[in-house]
Amino acid sequence: MKMFSGNIEDLRTLYIRNLKKALDMERKITNTLPKMIEKSTDQQLATAFHNHLRQTEGHVANIESLLRKATGKSDTEACKAMSSLVTESGNSIKDTSNATIRDITLIASAQQMEHHEMAIYGTLRTWASILGLAEDARILDSILSEEKAADKLLSSISGEVNLQAAA
Repeated sequence: MKMFSGNIEDLRTLYIRNLKKALDMERKITNTLPKMIEKSTDQQLATAFHNHLRQTEGHVANIESLLRKATGKSDTEACKAMSSLVTESGNSIKDTSNATIRDITLIASAQQMEHHEMAIYGTLRTWASILGLAEDARILDSILSEEKAADKLLSSISGEVNLQAAA
């Protein structure tokens, strides 16, 4: 399986290519979260998704800004991993009729997405630092912190919702 397409000659090219994928990833999440909010029956979960949607919209704006600064435009490259996670989440929603089970399925799907985002942003932050892009690294670290906080909140909510599902 080919991990990267095209010619990647240096770290800057790799960094920009992955910023483009991060932008695509965030846009996919922005499109998916409203569906997750709608299907959530646990109010705390729906609120967490709603709040994260607002954060994600900010992430889109930040990544667009980083790309415009680096390349003059904010185009994307497909993030195939997030495409798969979004598709799997949608299938899980359709396959689950029990509301509580659907909520824990939504949490599991969201955490899978968060973990992918954390991996991407941790890597991008490191590359930005190596490239001497201190402001980029600061922005990416801020996004990473928000993703970690979202994951922690989902873990907290899942503790309660999982117990309800088991009852």
